[in-house]
Amino acid sequence: MQKKHHVMQAMGLSHGSWGRRQWMMVSLAALTLTPLSSQAQSGEHIKIAAASNLKFVLADLTSLYKQQTGVQVDVNLGASGNLARQILQGLPVEQFISADEDRVAEMVKAGRTRDAGQRYATGRLALIVPKNSALPLAQGLAAVVQAMKPGDKLAIANPALAPYGLAAEEALQRSGVGALAARQKVLGENIGQATQFVATGAAQAGITALALTTAPEIAHTLRVLPLPEHLHGPLHQRMVLLKEASPAAMNWHRFLLSPQAQAVFVRHGYALPQ
Repeated sequence: MQKKHHVMQAMGLSHGSWGRRQWMMVSLAALTLTPLSSQAQSGEHIKIAAASNLKFVLADLTSLYKQQTGVQVDVNLGASGNLARQILQGLPVEQFISADEDRVAEMVKAGRTRDAGQRYATGRLALIVPKNSALPLAQGLAAVVQAMKPGDKLAIANPALAPYGLAAEEALQRSGVGALAARQKVLGENIGQATQFVATGAAQAGITALALTTAPEIAHTLRVLPLPEHLHGPLHQRMVLLKEASPAAMNWHRFLLSPQAQAVFVRHGYALPQ
């Protein structure tokens, strides 16, 4: 039970209002294009909303930004669909980092953004099973699903809310598995929760973001197989500044497009934007 509780804490993600548990304090490296004094004052806070697949890549960038600027970025993680809806309803953020491009387009159409945003990375899917699973992971998605017992569950993110869930359904179709019956799958409210289901043993297999499988706190609980890119359409991810964005938020936004930050995205399994 202690192990499961630890994993669930490691994967805990928010998808509601700005509450104490829902904030992940993220600090990221500043651009070196201008001196610290011209970017932001030490101790300043920025509030942003970000897709759940970004949890560990953002955390990995924390010390860089905090050390160089003293600026703290408070991140509300959740499914892109939920976050977009919350922003339209008044969620007080300065930036939206989506797992797709459609949700950013919604913000643009609603007149809530400074511009059309920028593509910052392209994501990948991965098939996961618990570390001690006997399922034939190396044989691929179709083999794993076929080997599952009648009561076994496959975890994916809710495709109505999360782009990674939609891509997972596409991968099931293209691999020849087809649509799974409701009793065969369990839906996470976001991709982090879907990963949590497998890491804690609530599901026997799952399709998640490759980036979420790299964190040491959960990597030891899973076996991972990156899925071929031809099994789903490209997961282009886009971010955008809201009209209320401060100069500090603009500097942060620029940093995420810098070579330094892009190298971190690549290390977590993302591809550079095309």
